[in-house]
Amino acid sequence: MEKIVILIGGAPTIGKTYLAKKIGKDLGLPWISTDTIRDQMRKTIEDRSKYPHLFNFERRDLPYMTSYLTSFSAKEIMDDANAENNEVWNGVLDFINDGSFGKKYIIEGIAILPEKVNELMKKIENVKPVFLIDDNKNRIRDVIYTRGLWDAAFKYPDRLKEKEVEWVVLFNEWIKSECKKYNFPVTQIDTEDQKYLDEVKKLFS
Repeated sequence: MEKIVILIGGAPTIGKTYLAKKIGKDLGLPWISTDTIRDQMRKTIEDRSKYPHLFNFERRDLPYMTSYLTSFSAKEIMDDANAENNEVWNGVLDFINDGSFGKKYIIEGIAILPEKVNELMKKIENVKPVFLIDDNKNRIRDVIYTRGLWDAAFKYPDRLKEKEVEWVVLFNEWIKSECKKYNFPVTQIDTEDQKYLDEVKKLFS
């Protein structure tokens, strides 16, 4: 069986994990999140100086996150997240090269970035990317206010959630522009009409 790596990227709250679970179940494929890869890297890397940005968001206590979210702009937060994502990508490459997941599987997460995927596709055949987007700011806000982003929603005040909404919307716009640059397909999600799931699966058939 030929090797096929399905990559699902997009902003936080967009539904990457839901899509990976759904497609994984429907197509009988294992999947893993870049969050899992990141957490494993944090546990095993002994020399933090080699991956300084990997630990950008390691601290998640309320005083620290309050200070961080109120002190930095949405653009600065997005840049910090992508600095971490670029280092997590090294772990994604190690995972792909390891081959322990078999020949066909799904990787989803915020660390699936168009530029990195473009580089990977020059080296490995049968890399199939899709990037989810959502132009509905109200839906993004509802998810963050209900579920939370860096922690459970009830654990931190709404004023911090608004900054999270701001940077997630910005990241969503950035993903769209990056996908256009590399000619990658984007899929607009619709939680009320889930026909988009069938459209995504067609990309992997």
